[in-house]
Parts: sequence; C-alpha cells; structure tokens
Amino acid sequence: MTKNIVLLGSTGSIGRSALAVLRENPERFRLIGLAAGSNTQLLEKQIREFEPRAVSVKSRKHARELQEKFPHNKMFFGAEGLQEIVSLPGADCVIAAISGTAGLPATVQAIRLKRRLCLANKETLVAAGDLINREIAAAGAEIIPIDSEQSAIFQCLAAAPRQYVRRVMLTASGGPFFRDKHRDLALISVEEALAHPTWSMGKKITIDSATLMNKALEIIEAHHLFHLGHEQIEVLIHPQSVVHSLVEFIDSSVLAQLGVADMKLPILYSLGYPERLAGSCPQLDLPGLGQLEFFPPDRRRFPSVQMAYDVLRQGQNAGAVFNTANEVAVEFFLAGKISFTAIFSVVGHMLDKGDYRPLHDMDDVQETISLTRTKTIEHIENEVMK
Repeated sequence: MTKNIVLLGSTGSIGRSALAVLRENPERFRLIGLAAGSNTQLLEKQIREFEPRAVSVKSRKHARELQEKFPHNKMFFGAEGLQEIVSLPGADCVIAAISGTAGLPATVQAIRLKRRLCLANKETLVAAGDLINREIAAAGAEIIPIDSEQSAIFQCLAAAPRQYVRRVMLTASGGPFFRDKHRDLALISVEEALAHPTWSMGKKITIDSATLMNKALEIIEAHHLFHLGHEQIEVLIHPQSVVHSLVEFIDSSVLAQLGVADMKLPILYSLGYPERLAGSCPQLDLPGLGQLEFFPPDRRRFPSVQMAYDVLRQGQNAGAVFNTANEVAVEFFLAGKISFTAIFSVVGHMLDKGDYRPLHDMDDVQETISLTRTKTIEHIENEVMK
C-alpha cells in the first residue's frame, strides 16, 4: 500500500535526505505536500520532480511567484500554510523537519488529525514536550523519531517494555573540538565551528553539535519521547558516529543500534515502521571499523549537558526558555557578534533569570518563546556585546 507523505522543511538537509528516500521508493511513498522557507530555487526543482498537490512557503510574495509558475498546484504561505499542508486529505505521514519552533502549530495539527508524525525536529519536544504528549494521548496518534539517536533508542526499546529499562545512552560525535583539549574555545571562529567531522547538516544544528547543545536538546527530547526520568538518560562521546545510541536494561544487558552516518536510514525506518524496507545506504563494514571509542562528556568545557538536566528538574516552560535562548545565541555567533563560549553564558544567564510557569496550551508556549527571544536579544546587545 502506498503511503501519502507531507514533508515540512523540504530544502533543508533532512528534507533533502527524505526526498532521496521517497525517490528510491516510488511504489511505497507518494509525496502530496511540500513546505519550505525561502529557498524557492531548490523548491521549484522539487515541485517539478515530485508533483505534490500543494506547497507552502514562508512568504506571500514567494507563494504568488510559485503560483504563476505552477498554476495547477495549491499554494499556501506562513504558519497557516503549514497547517493547510498537514491537513491535506489522505495524508498518512508528516515528516516534521523544519528547524526551530516555527512548525509547532502545524505539528499539533498533524497530531490532532492522527497523522503519523515522523519527527526530525528536536525543538518541538524540548519547547512543548508535555503539551505534545497530551495531544498524542488525546488523539491516539503515533510519533516515530527520525533523529538518529532517538531512532536508535526507539529501535532498541522494541526488545522489552519500558519498565525494564535502566538507562539510555545517547551518543555524540563530540564535534570538531573534542580531541583538542587545550584549545581556547573563546577563540573558535564560525568557520571552525561549522567544520563537523562526521555529519553534513545545516548551520544551526552544526553549531549545536560543536557546543553539545544538540545533545542537551536530545536529553530533554528523550525524556518526553520515552517517558524517562532524567537519571535514566546519559551521554557518551563516540567520535566514530557508528553506534547511534544504546539502551541498558535492568538485567545489565545492553542493546545498541549501529549504522553508517546517513540520515536516510532513520527516515526510511520511520516511514516504513513496523516494516523494515530495503534501502540504498551502504552496509556497515564491521571489520573495517577498527576501534570504537566512548568517553564521558567534559561538562566543564561544555556546560550545555548539565543545563539539560537542570531544565528537566525545573520543568514547566524551562525547555522553551532553554531552546529559545540557544537559538538566539547561535544566531548572534553565526553573525560574528559573540564568541563561541558566549553561547554557554547567554543560555545559562537566561535559565538563571527564567520566569517559569506551567504550559497550559500553545499560546503559553508561543508567549514564552516570544518573551525569551526579546530578553535574550536585549541581554546580548546590552551586556554581552559591550
């Protein structure tokens, strides 16, 4: 049976990998909806190749331009456009691959419509995990993670019910500075931070990998995805990026999921689940791997990991504060306005000054995001950039 797919974030790195999976499996998957930001040049190529029913872009201007070129496609724009796309009749799966929290309302809409949510976006559960879980429970919807580490845990958990889990271990490449123990991180340039040793990703997530903020986000995400206590979630630095995560059970046995560093693997798994479909990724050459290394994270140099546990202990809207402060700090670093280590100090400051309160609905989430963004920008411009 062919599944109808809606893809949010088609021009990003995850979106392009998702389209490669669809391209290789035309008998299994049909793309009916696409959403992207402002990279309309690439989006036009995707529309011509996959011929979706409907498309959504960031601005009204781009939507008008695309409508002239593709008069037979429905064109939408903005946050409302994303919700229109996930609401397309007959949609089976929604791949949520938009960076940041811009796709939150559309994600909730997809859940309420009981679409399978193939989640590649960490920020969704970090900023609004409790709300998302309530929506999933109310709708009876399912969420299958695409993020390679969370997908690995999801796959390992098929071996036994959650009550038999002692802990999960999220692996991290360590980023480009892991082995450079004596490097002054304050002097790291943007170009150096973007030189990831293993994965090819967008700029924001690459910086998050260098700061280990991506692992902090995944700690919070794993808590909400798998209903685990903070004491059950650990991080291991694994520079080879072959073991994508591990699960230890109460009998002390450990299961790990291994694979090549290619996002097509977890994407194909999420779309095909519970089936395992044949894919085009190369097989893992076990004899050729050599040594696999595992190290504890250096929480002194990379305090982001500890921040994640602090967020989980605080609860309420702390995840939204943490995620938003990090997004803003990364934007300023990429613009060359603050140092690499200032990302840690900015996020830490905003957590210390956070106005914490329960999240009752999506308006509370959006209010926290908006307020934190404003306060973080003010803090950076008035204190950090002096």
